Amino acid sequence: MISAGGEQPLLLATDMEVGLQVPLAGEILQPGSAVLPARLVLEVARSLPGDTVTLELRSHEQDVELISGSAKFHLRTLRSDDFPTLPAPDPNTRMTLPTQAFVDTALQVSRSASKDETRPVLTGVLISAGGQDLTMVATDSYRLSIKHATLDSALQGAIEANVPARALQELARIAQSAEEPELTISLGQNQVVFEIGDIVLSSRLIDGQFPNYRQLLPESVEHELRLSSAEMADVVRRISLLAQKNAPLRLSFGEGELTVSAQTPDVGEASEMLPVPFSGEPFDIGFNPEFLRDGLESVESEELVLKLISPLRPGLIESPDGGEFVYLIMPIRLNT
Repeated sequence: MISAGGEQPLLLATDMEVGLQVPLAGEILQPGSAVLPARLVLEVARSLPGDTVTLELRSHEQDVELISGSAKFHLRTLRSDDFPTLPAPDPNTRMTLPTQAFVDTALQVSRSASKDETRPVLTGVLISAGGQDLTMVATDSYRLSIKHATLDSALQGAIEANVPARALQELARIAQSAEEPELTISLGQNQVVFEIGDIVLSSRLIDGQFPNYRQLLPESVEHELRLSSAEMADVVRRISLLAQKNAPLRLSFGEGELTVSAQTPDVGEASEMLPVPFSGEPFDIGFNPEFLRDGLESVESEELVLKLISPLRPGLIESPDGGEFVYLIMPIRLNT
C-alpha cells in the first residue's frame, strides 16, 4: 500500500505475519492511497530510468500511473479494503533498547531457530529483557543457542516474548541501513512492534510454551577445552566439504590432539589434526557438520570453550567470558 494521507508518503507491506511501514521522501499533491502487487512494484522500481518518480491514482481506470524519466507504467490496483491494518506501537508497553546490542544478540541466536512450521513454537526467538539484562534463546530441538547481554543502563520495564526469527532477521537488515542508536519495542495483543527511527516493523507473536531450555544444560562436564575459534572453525569448514549426504563430522579426541574427519561413500574422505589440551580416555563423537559450523561461527571471541561429557551426550560451545553465549548441540551416533 502506498499511502499519501499525512505529512509524507508511506509504504506499507505485510504477509500477514510481518508488517513494515517505511516513510518515503516525497511531496503529496493530493491525498489518497492505493494497493499494488508488491513483487511487481519492486521490479518496476528497480528498473526506473529517472531519479524521481511520479505516481497518480486513476480511480476510473482502476490503476496507478507511474512516470519516471521517459518511462510510463500503468499498474492495476488491488482492493484497498482487503489490505489489513498494521498494528500501532503501544505507548504503555514501549521500551527503548540499544540497537546494536539487540540486533547482535538476535543474529547470534536466530540461526538455531527451527524452520519447521509444524512446530511453530520453535520457529521463534525467546526474548527476555529487564533491568540491565537482555537474553535471547532459540532452538530447533537439535541445537540450542543462548545469549546473555549486559546493557549499559537499566531498562524501563520488562518483557518476555517469543518473536518469529524471520522478523528479527528483517529487523537486523533495517537496523544496518537505518543506523539509529536506539530502537523501541512494544507488546500488544499477540503482536510486537519495533520502531527504528521512522520505520515501524510489526510481527505476530508465537503462541505456545517455549521449551524449558535451562533443564537441557548439563550441571557438570568431563572435558573442558579452550580452543582458537578461528582455527577450529576453519578445520571444521574444510573437512565438512566431504561430509555430504547427511554424513556426520567425526571428532576423535586423543592425548593432546583432536582429529576432525568425514567420509561420504562414492565421494571421498578427509581428515585434519590439530593440537588441543585433551587428556583422558580417547573417544569419538559425531555432529551434524552444518550445526557445528553454526555454533563455532556464532562465537564472537578469539577463543571458545568446548565442553564434552560423552559420545552420546550433548556438547557445549561457549564464549570464554563466563558463558555469555552458550551453544548446545546434540551428537549423532557414529558407526564403529
